[in-house]
Amino acid sequence: MDIGLPDMDGMEATRILKADPGTKDIPIIALTAYAMKGDKERILDAGCDGYIEKPIRYKNFLAAVDAAARPPPR
Repeated sequence: MDIGLPDMDGMEATRILKADPGTKDIPIIALTAYAMKGDKERILDAGCDGYIEKPIRYKNFLAAVDAAARPPPR
């Protein structure tokens, strides 16, 4: 999820997706240039399941996607 979307920011889009029973279980990873103090916490509090700041580090990106794609432990 890009946090800096033009008409609706990614945090609001995430809140909407997480509130919908049909999409609430889809993992959302924020990919963003927002990297100031407190940004990560705000983004995760909005419902994102992961956070990756730009510029992207591919190993971190791939690890986050891999972790999000795994089913939760039962």
